[in-house]
Amino acid sequence: MNFKSLVLTTGVAFTGLVASGSFAPAQATVATFFNSTSTGANQFDSLVTGAGGTVVIDALTGLTAGPSINRGAYSISRINGATLNPDSYGTLNGQVFNINPSSTDVQASRTSGIQFSFNSAINALGFEVGDWGTCCQPSSLYMSFNNGPAIKVGTSTVVGDVQYNGVYEAFTGAIDDTGTFSTVQFWGDGLGELLYGGGRIRYANVAQGSLPPSTDVPEPFTIVGTLVGGFAALRMKKNLKSSTKA
Repeated sequence: MNFKSLVLTTGVAFTGLVASGSFAPAQATVATFFNSTSTGANQFDSLVTGAGGTVVIDALTGLTAGPSINRGAYSISRINGATLNPDSYGTLNGQVFNINPSSTDVQASRTSGIQFSFNSAINALGFEVGDWGTCCQPSSLYMSFNNGPAIKVGTSTVVGDVQYNGVYEAFTGAIDDTGTFSTVQFWGDGLGELLYGGGRIRYANVAQGSLPPSTDVPEPFTIVGTLVGGFAALRMKKNLKSSTKA
């Protein structure tokens, strides 16, 4: 696996977020997850609990086909309104839903995905995926909170680069501590790719700005510098130049 693939498919990535045309608070962070089902879930749980949140776990079992799956605290539906047909895949820890990406365009393919709608607002969601990255590269997986900007949670560039322990099964998710949200959408843009999502669902609500700054996150997490910190560094550099000239 090359370095680019490693950065996109292992550990936890942190980035600053720009939403609605304005910068988020200095500590506001988006964390994304893509790893094996066990390691990814553990990373998700650790980050949530470290931020003072409580992870709720729901294994999807006993489901029947319909336009919406009611899980009590939340429901699952297709973004395009089509019927959900619960299925199984490999050793994933619960039933899953087939997602056939409809386009290679990020926004056009969104309608082929699934949506989680919560009764009480959350800002952290993770689940299992299977049978992705077996063809049709490059392709990516995305999540969106409250129909906002697409957050890339994983990318496959060559066959096998998202295979863990010899199987095409993984955990993916995202935490956005810039606020709380009632819906989360999930989809892929690999036209022709067969993709399953579901299994064991994890969700939580962490306090705004509670995720650790990217500079404080230990290895082996993958870090992407925050936008807010970058602009602060640029301002400092400019001020130093001005002082030198003076």
